[in-house]
Amino acid sequence: RIMRPDDANVVGNVHGGTILKMIEEAGAIISTRHCNSQAGEPCVAALARVERTDFLSPVCIGEVANVSAEITYTSRHSVEVQVNVMSENILTGAKKVTNKATLWYVPLSLKNVNKVLEVPPIQYARKEQEDEGRKRYEEQKLDRLETKQRNGDVILPVINPEPHTVGYSQSSLIHLVGPSDCTLLGFVHGGVTMKLMDEVAGIVAARHCKTNIVTASVDAINFHEKIKKGCVITISGRMTFTSNKSMEIEVFVDADPFVDEPRERYRAVSAFFTYVSLSKEGKPLPVPQLLTETEDEKRRFEEGKGRYLQTKAKRQAQMQQAARQ
Repeated sequence: RIMRPDDANVVGNVHGGTILKMIEEAGAIISTRHCNSQAGEPCVAALARVERTDFLSPVCIGEVANVSAEITYTSRHSVEVQVNVMSENILTGAKKVTNKATLWYVPLSLKNVNKVLEVPPIQYARKEQEDEGRKRYEEQKLDRLETKQRNGDVILPVINPEPHTVGYSQSSLIHLVGPSDCTLLGFVHGGVTMKLMDEVAGIVAARHCKTNIVTASVDAINFHEKIKKGCVITISGRMTFTSNKSMEIEVFVDADPFVDEPRERYRAVSAFFTYVSLSKEGKPLPVPQLLTETEDEKRRFEEGKGRYLQTKAKRQAQMQQAARQ
């Protein structure tokens, strides 16, 4: 579809959250189609996880975004979908790949939303494809478990915070989940949640550096529990790490079910977003150093630094491999 002004930020680049929402919609369509391709109980595919997603190039107002999806692996109860986003300047015909993402879905019964159905298997062109897919499945399963175990943190308000501290830029957004946010099952679309998360992360980044900011990448987004229509969700974000040219922001979503649901508040989604600061000409700007004050903030900074160095090393290895080819 063509990108409109309401999809973009103040400088004309399309919000990362808008792209994430389009990616999730494509994944939901293809996985739901596949899971209903054989006779059996009707279902809707629900998003369980999004692997790391890099924003390779910005998309601008007036360009056409083409989102394509392909199922690359199926386990007994989950579907792996690879999604590519390409932007096209319809005035010049120039095209470029802007995003590549991997998503995992599980089929939920229309009759019983707590029932996960079996997934029809796909045919692989080579045995190696199935083996590689199984390896990715086991890795994401383990990572989701580890992430859920460290999800006890909360973000508390800070009185008169100093600039460039964690408390100065941290932000929260409260949203009442309505029918337009939900799937046929009455639970929030994963794409809606990701768009709200990107908005909060963008506010944190902009508060920290006071410049134009853009989404550079998103680490794995884990959907731990479903969010039901009528819930009030709180999307919270805080700065965890800064390098010379990037900012890592932790974002999590907590749900308060208060309509016909005697349940306590729970952690529904968590992720890390990476942003970069840009000048008016679109050139990278230095990022102010994050000032850590508490032991927890210092610990999170070191953990973020580890993720940053790991990603940097992986990217350099990929570039070296590409150069040899």
